[in-house]
Amino acid sequence: MLRAAAIASLLLSACHAFGQPAAPRPEFEVASIKLNKSGDGRAMIMPGRGGRFTTTNVPLQLLITLAYDVKDFQISGAPAWLMSERYDVEAKAEGGVDPPFDTVRAMVQTLLEDRLQFKYHRESKEMPVYALMVAKSGKLHQSEGECGPRPDGLPPPPEPGKVPTPPCGGFFMFPGRLNGQKVPITQLVDVLSRFTGRIVVDKTNLTGKYDINLEYTPDQGQILGPPPGGGPNGLLSLPPIDPNGPSLFTALQEQFGLKLESQKGPVEMIVIDHIERPSEN
Repeated sequence: MLRAAAIASLLLSACHAFGQPAAPRPEFEVASIKLNKSGDGRAMIMPGRGGRFTTTNVPLQLLITLAYDVKDFQISGAPAWLMSERYDVEAKAEGGVDPPFDTVRAMVQTLLEDRLQFKYHRESKEMPVYALMVAKSGKLHQSEGECGPRPDGLPPPPEPGKVPTPPCGGFFMFPGRLNGQKVPITQLVDVLSRFTGRIVVDKTNLTGKYDINLEYTPDQGQILGPPPGGGPNGLLSLPPIDPNGPSLFTALQEQFGLKLESQKGPVEMIVIDHIERPSEN
């Protein structure tokens, strides 16, 4: 009898456990996704105050890279419109509370899966990667002090021909320039991955925060952001690029004593199984 009672108790416990509703996915209280037909070359992603998340003129593939913490080259099976079409997103978290960034990522995942019927699976592939290493110590110096409270709104635009000052704890990326203020090496690794088209693995053992002001001559495939000299629709006017300057690899070594070494390693891929254009809302 005791054994039967024990088994019955276990079965009841198991049924109770399986009967518990799954934890709700983090999601925005309200959200809209609208096609942007402005033809403007600028794009912006802006987590704002009061639980707001805003993107302007952004390809939806960029939202996938943000939500699932991958780079463009880690996405397979993407239709052409995912990168060619631009969208505006206006979303707000419940209660107007600023959620942690990991929660924002999860909310964007829910938005993509609900509005785009986004379905995917993950695969691991052996691919070329870069290892970031210290080639010569003493060239990269730690920043002094800590970042203060984040200011409201966007910073004022720089003077024409000047490079904008990056936000404290963040990066600005322009053709031929990487500018970061009080950033960890993990952020530099992330930026280098985007510019080189390979996963960059941190093997520097550097644990501080650094001011990064890197100047180099980009290859055509590395030209991201607004063009030097400005452009239509109010694009920033940046200093011209020296056509005879060092490559990204040489500049890293000469200016900061860091080197990128080609290796092979596992790279996690997101394979798109299904995705649809969002309906107007």
